[in-house]
Amino acid sequence: MTSLRVRIGILGLALLAGSAAPASPAAAAAAPSPTVEEQRLDRAVPREILERSGFDAVPLGFSRALGTARSYAEARKVVVRQGSALWKRAVDRAQGRGPAGGDLSRDDDRPLYWARLGMTREVRSWEPSFGLSEAQRAALIGELERTSRGQTTVRYPGGDRLKRVLVTGFDPFTLDRDIRISNPSGASALALDGTVIETAEGPARVETVVFPVRWQDFTDQTVERALRPYLKKVDLFTTVSQGRVGRFDVERTNGAWRGGFPDNDNVGVTGVVPVADPASQPQWTTTTLPYKAIVDADTGRFPVYDNTSVTEIPAGGTVPVVRADGPTAGSAARAGGGGNYLSNEIAYRVTLLRDRLGLHDVLPGGHVHTPVLEFGAGNTDPATGAVTDPAFVQNRLDIIAQVRTILVVAVEKAT
Repeated sequence: MTSLRVRIGILGLALLAGSAAPASPAAAAAAPSPTVEEQRLDRAVPREILERSGFDAVPLGFSRALGTARSYAEARKVVVRQGSALWKRAVDRAQGRGPAGGDLSRDDDRPLYWARLGMTREVRSWEPSFGLSEAQRAALIGELERTSRGQTTVRYPGGDRLKRVLVTGFDPFTLDRDIRISNPSGASALALDGTVIETAEGPARVETVVFPVRWQDFTDQTVERALRPYLKKVDLFTTVSQGRVGRFDVERTNGAWRGGFPDNDNVGVTGVVPVADPASQPQWTTTTLPYKAIVDADTGRFPVYDNTSVTEIPAGGTVPVVRADGPTAGSAARAGGGGNYLSNEIAYRVTLLRDRLGLHDVLPGGHVHTPVLEFGAGNTDPATGAVTDPAFVQNRLDIIAQVRTILVVAVEKAT
């Protein structure tokens, strides 16, 4: 997720309305049309991915369960139960538990993405007899997003025996360029969620969540709401996204600027990153990960770089300038090391939240960009190419393994 090679890429959580009285039919709002993101479900590639993973039955089963609800309260219970089950199913599949459901490799993050969209589309188009207000429908979709992204299942054991690590990933994106795309950050989240990694400093429990690639969700502060409860409880965090070809990057500096690249709903937004209390908002935040140790370690197949470059408008200037060694005093951000798309923004938001919680000097955290997940030679045409191939699978497995090893190094050196 960069503005350099591939600008890569989260859903605003609606206010919970579990205690709200069901809307009367007269108060019900007309069901809205599917979003741009949901409309892609009708293409051949998403259907094939769902069929070859066994996730094609998920939206249908969800629709049937939703149809049994006789009130808003019952519908909310169905959404929470089914959304949580989808996340668990995706994690179990990625970690080798239960049936594969088809011949698509278990490490694939795409079945979760497309099945979730099938479920949100069902809620968006559902017109129950008891009626749904616009706010209630939005709340149901918000619950579905939270539960199916692992945001409600972060659990760390008590005591001091285990280190606690929090990792985030992203959905696939740039789907109109190649609808076959998978996101190795999301795949890493599924592979690592709930696992224990062994380090020289002892075992570390990893919990993960996944975010959408949508500007509005970030504007609605879904990142802060999802992660604020955990930052004071963890020993290390890293946000992860897909970045440049053939390399990992530990991003040194994050900028408070949106560059406008279209998101998964084909919406582009340009301007200062909107956060709470903008009067105290800094232009830049920095990593507190042990970046030198990560770069120096042999973590896997791909080289790892300490990326210090940014794009700024210098103090008193009007023209953006690329700085190889980070921002200068008083400058305005135009791109962090990770660009000015949603990967830079999640890094900016979470490190700003870290700092506002008074954790800058005690909590190691920052952003890691993975290599671009590439298809094998001869399978690069989006119009005619296969949805998977051996090189594609191996590339994803190698990236996941290297993310895990980077976490091991980070835990050991940050302690």
